[in-house]
Amino acid sequence: MAFYLYAYKKRLFIKNYNIMISEKLQNAINDQITAEMWSSNLYLSMSFYLQREGFDGFASWMRKQSQEELQHAYDLADYMTKRGGTAKVGKIDVVPQGWGSVVEVFEHVYQHECHVSELIDSLVNVASEAKDKASQDFLWGYVREQVEEEATADGIVDMIKKAGDAGIFFVDSKLGERR
Repeated sequence: MAFYLYAYKKRLFIKNYNIMISEKLQNAINDQITAEMWSSNLYLSMSFYLQREGFDGFASWMRKQSQEELQHAYDLADYMTKRGGTAKVGKIDVVPQGWGSVVEVFEHVYQHECHVSELIDSLVNVASEAKDKASQDFLWGYVREQVEEEATADGIVDMIKKAGDAGIFFVDSKLGERR
């Protein structure tokens, strides 16, 4: 392994210049970084919409979801850098700006999380084809998280439907408690 030792402001750093991650996997992870940033923007847009509609609890929940997706992008980039790869941000497309109802917003969240699960599964397949066990292990954490994300979104849709018009503000209040 090639290492370069350097000092910066009295701190010692070791920089690894060996690339331990395939170019194909780097490209796939970079695509996922961009997808996570798009997801963050989607949830932020949903937050703005929900707040405008008077649902501050749902808006707060969605804003936290937006932050979580952005953190995924950071974590993927950090992982790639640790493996000697180069993290890049691709073009982030425009996200939707409006929905018809609160239940439609969360149905969209559920559908989007199912889509993200497919993206993550494809990413794990690329790591598997590259026989990159470290990357597979890292990415399996996202596979497990997606199971939770899908279940959470589906549960919120169910809660909103069961609450109906009379109970929607109760659900709004409960989701606003998210830390």
